[in-house]
Amino acid sequence: MDRLDRNVAKSRTPNGANPNIRRLKLSFMGEVQGVGFRWTAQRVARDVGTTGWVKNEYDGSVSMELQGTDAQIAAFFGGFNHAYSRWPIDYVIADKDEIDVVKGENEFRVRF
Repeated sequence: MDRLDRNVAKSRTPNGANPNIRRLKLSFMGEVQGVGFRWTAQRVARDVGTTGWVKNEYDGSVSMELQGTDAQIAAFFGGFNHAYSRWPIDYVIADKDEIDVVKGENEFRVRF
């Protein structure tokens, strides 16, 4: 168990629920389609234990909802940036909003 896993496990309540879960609604613009963005996001999200979804939009942007603890969300962005460190892509987070947590969600999916 690595440090992130131990920190996440420590923050759980006795019944397994985590009171520190939050959900972000994000919109990415720039070089985000045709570069494996969604599949990389899915792999990294699963690696760090976040849930949610990612989807290409018709205007060339990518929408994402990302749910987890602050540590998991930070680990997601660290892992995502690391995944593109050898072949950097140019993108910005155009919008970021805190939204209601989706209870019972247990995976991160690519939506079509």
